[in-house]
Amino acid sequence: MSDATASVIVHDRGKDHPRSPASGTQTEADVRDWVALLKPRVMSLVVFTGLIGLLVAPGHLHVVLAFTAILCIAVGAGACGAINMWYDRDIDAVMRRTRNRPIPAGRIEPGAALGFGITLAAGSVLVMGLAVNLVAAAVLALSIGFYVFVYTMWLKRRTPQNIVIGGAAGAFPPLIGWVAVTGSVDLVPLVLFGIIFIWTPPHF
Repeated sequence: MSDATASVIVHDRGKDHPRSPASGTQTEADVRDWVALLKPRVMSLVVFTGLIGLLVAPGHLHVVLAFTAILCIAVGAGACGAINMWYDRDIDAVMRRTRNRPIPAGRIEPGAALGFGITLAAGSVLVMGLAVNLVAAAVLALSIGFYVFVYTMWLKRRTPQNIVIGGAAGAFPPLIGWVAVTGSVDLVPLVLFGIIFIWTPPHF
């Protein structure tokens, strides 16, 4: 991408893109689009690694609380996806792979997507804190903040190293799962965090 093109894209931030017609009925399209904002494929990996952290942790967590913890991890990840799509809507509009995403295609308004993401993020942290424990809620909040502010807003447009440093965002789930059971951060979940962090760059 040329500097001139990048300048036009950045200058265009915040402008709405033309609305494209949704396929199928309006209700079906709306549901698919809101789900797409959550990046469900990424969410499935987050749920899996979070579940591993929860299962290998010493101690016992009631099955309802365990489900709640995993649900909060999943919703928090989905919130990150929605906020990421809101922030990146300008560059998404000019890439073939991403230009049909709900926001650049005009099927979801940017403000609605941002509100959706913020609501999910706040809700996931609040429920984690009230139902599971405050330490798990704090780590979940840290992971969401890292993904949104460090990876999406700071690193992604500034350096190719964004995937190396930003890989930490995807390494949080097993740590959160562990803390949900134990209420503390220990060496083992930090090792799990490190494994995913190191694996991320060669994977990409």
